[in-house]
Amino acid sequence: LAAQAPLCGKNLVDNEKKKFCNGICHTTSVKIKLLCIQVIKDLLDVGIDYDKVYKLTADAKFETGDVKASVAVLSFILCSAAKYNVDGESLSNELQQLGLPKEHATALTKSYSDSLEKLQAQLRKHISQLDSVEWRVDYILSSSHLKSIDEPCVQLRLKVRDPNTDNVKPVTFTVTADKFRILLNELKQADSLMENLSS
Repeated sequence: LAAQAPLCGKNLVDNEKKKFCNGICHTTSVKIKLLCIQVIKDLLDVGIDYDKVYKLTADAKFETGDVKASVAVLSFILCSAAKYNVDGESLSNELQQLGLPKEHATALTKSYSDSLEKLQAQLRKHISQLDSVEWRVDYILSSSHLKSIDEPCVQLRLKVRDPNTDNVKPVTFTVTADKFRILLNELKQADSLMENLSS
């Protein structure tokens, strides 16, 4: 997936992309759709039936490692597309640019589009939650590095809850007054976007 593509924030290794596309082209588009359904079940924590997956990929003459790599690549594609809210048409175009035949890309995209809301809801469950924020303003006159600083700085302590373990981890950092203003402005914009999404 190209760096400019909206499907993902980072590139897949070229060899893995090519191997997946070359191998998966040897199976039918119907089997691709059924394979996607199995991968989506896994992503939704319903569970994947590897016996079905092996049968679906038998045409491609995949070895065990190839099957697992294909499931991993499909998981990456589907998760990344859902994470970045890629529409079905864009996803289909990108998959075709990777070398997937149109009917295969259409089958994959259909499964993705049918499950997009469920995938996004599942991804939301794995977003860390902010339990609390503590802050204070310090006025620094000088430091061991500079004789004269003479400016305020903000000490922030965030308590972040991991949704998988329910553990709370403190995150502490210091920012200058200017950077704090920028951070506060961006957080207000993010809050406004979240409000619009929930209404």
